Amino acid sequence: MLKIAVIDYGMGNLRSVAKALVHVAPDARIVVTGDPGAIRDAARVVLPGQSAMPDSMASLDATGLRDVVLECLRDRPFLGVCLGLQMLFDESEEGPTTCLGALPGRVRRFREEELHLSAGERLKIPHMGWSPVRQMRAHRLWNGIADGERFYFAHSYYPVPAEDELTAAVTTYPAPFTCAIARANIFAVQFHPEKSQRAGLRLLANFVAWDGKP
Repeated sequence: MLKIAVIDYGMGNLRSVAKALVHVAPDARIVVTGDPGAIRDAARVVLPGQSAMPDSMASLDATGLRDVVLECLRDRPFLGVCLGLQMLFDESEEGPTTCLGALPGRVRRFREEELHLSAGERLKIPHMGWSPVRQMRAHRLWNGIADGERFYFAHSYYPVPAEDELTAAVTTYPAPFTCAIARANIFAVQFHPEKSQRAGLRLLANFVAWDGKP
């Protein structure tokens, strides 16, 4: 039986992610766990997150899971969600905080002065709601998902990869920013697939079926 671990490091929207995975993979074993052995035994790993970066990194270290996450990033299909995407980069302005450093780049806060529209309106922080996602390159996790499909966002910070080829998708608020990254066996998204209805469930189903190859 395929085993998928949702990493429990004391933060994040774990249950909603796990519930969505159960829905798309009823024959798999979905475990929400902070046990290093159980995570290492999983064929696929999900790192969710929906909290402050300083608290999340401190919790990851306090639970002793940093090394386990770094191991899993090297050798199996790995999905990061929201803060679970941001944690993969070198550093975040939130705090500021040193992150996992698995991918080159940083995490930046939306600037108030950048959120003004030409009509005089101003967008709010956080970016919350549905936005179209433009796919920048083919990937198996996009299978069956139309380019420009809308996904649900809830965040005040976003990733700025140091390498353009990491970007798998962008959205705008109001300027374009990276909202999905991909490298080898790693795929991570700034939006919440578990809250994105049909398109989000399709992405999770694609992850379950994915062997980790580009």
